[in-house]
Amino acid sequence: MSQQTRSPIATETDPLSKGEIFDVLQNERRRYVLQYLREHGGPIELGDLTSEVASMEYDCDCADVSSAQRKRVYTTLQQTHLPRMAEAGIVEYDPDDGVVTTTAQTEELTVYLEVVPSGEFPWREYYLSLGAVSLAVVVVLWAGVYPFTLIPPLVWATVMAVLLTVSALYHTFLGREMTLTEFANSRNESEAADEDED
Repeated sequence: MSQQTRSPIATETDPLSKGEIFDVLQNERRRYVLQYLREHGGPIELGDLTSEVASMEYDCDCADVSSAQRKRVYTTLQQTHLPRMAEAGIVEYDPDDGVVTTTAQTEELTVYLEVVPSGEFPWREYYLSLGAVSLAVVVVLWAGVYPFTLIPPLVWATVMAVLLTVSALYHTFLGREMTLTEFANSRNESEAADEDED
């Protein structure tokens, strides 16, 4: 087994660099570890953490996780993910006692998890609906349908333009907030495939 060069262990007062944050959050299993620690804290034994992570990954109860699934998660947590997270000071992990505990850096990373929604807002449908409403307003104005004609067309155009601009500004802001998560998700599949090959 080749000897890898390891970076110095970060202290709890060292801020995490953007590269370290990307490195941790680009992997789904590390995100699940952080998610569990955010919700339940620590310390937690590696065996119990394995069951919790596997249940999140395979979307089932801990009792329904198969031994093969559990072994796969246990191996990668023990050999790869927890040592890497401990190296950056994100968790404390001693492979001898097999216990994972939180650090100040754990809380720093869980902030990034909070911008990941459980279900993404359907922006395409929203903009499609907004466009459909705009076209409907144009049609009724051209047809001279009462009471829509009581409001001048320029006012209708202003309302629609403001609504579209505000929506686009909010969507742009939200996109910046989620850049890190989108980057992580885009690399997750390839990294998971590499892990299964190892």
